[in-house]
Amino acid sequence: MPNLVNKVAIITGSGRGIGRSIALRFGREGASVMAADLDVKSAEATAAEIVAFGGLASSMAVDVGVQADVQELVASTIRAWERIDLLVNVAGIGLTKLFVNTTLEEWEKILQVNLTGTFLCSQAVARVMVKQRQGKIINIASLSGQRAGVGRAAYGASKAGVSMLTKVMAVELAQYGITANEIAPGPVNTEMTEITHDEATRREYHRLIPMGRYAEKDEIANAAAFLASSQADFINGHTLNVDGGFAAAGLMFDLAE
Repeated sequence: MPNLVNKVAIITGSGRGIGRSIALRFGREGASVMAADLDVKSAEATAAEIVAFGGLASSMAVDVGVQADVQELVASTIRAWERIDLLVNVAGIGLTKLFVNTTLEEWEKILQVNLTGTFLCSQAVARVMVKQRQGKIINIASLSGQRAGVGRAAYGASKAGVSMLTKVMAVELAQYGITANEIAPGPVNTEMTEITHDEATRREYHRLIPMGRYAEKDEIANAAAFLASSQADFINGHTLNVDGGFAAAGLMFDLAE
């Protein structure tokens, strides 16, 4: 039986990649899904696919770094379904550039989308959830927020900020029956990494990940569906690494028997 029947979910960045996979999974699990993305056509396509297999979905264009857009997202969701049970903050952008060469404009843009966007969406939705006395917020963080990588100054700082924000929300919102958790993926096979990760990059990741491969988008969606379900009701302030053992690994080599 589906786990998310009668739940209403907002999923940002749901036009493609991880966000789209989570939106489709939630739709199959019975949730009513508001697919939000800066690219409205891609959000519309995600919602249409959910409706095509018998689910409930709507879509809208949202820039998560703009407070007015976020407020309209929340208002539109309430108008459509009268409540919000789940928020998954997926929308984000990346940058791989050396710290000494990163411009202030690039730094501020990454933080505006990845960190401020998560703050704005979470705050607006949490205000609804406080009135409901229940809800779940799930943030997509990154291993880059835990481990230093070359060229990841802005991106890593933004995701480390998301991790601390998640913990603070978990502590402050628990009294209202609201949980806040995060998923920290390692590298994932998405439309973006297909373009930005060359063979050398992939080879290095494969060397560092004990399972020797990238995650698939649906494997991140599986983790999100679990955290959104009643099976995770007492999990709060947790970071769920979906990384094939990347964060756990130290020195790895073949030991001759």
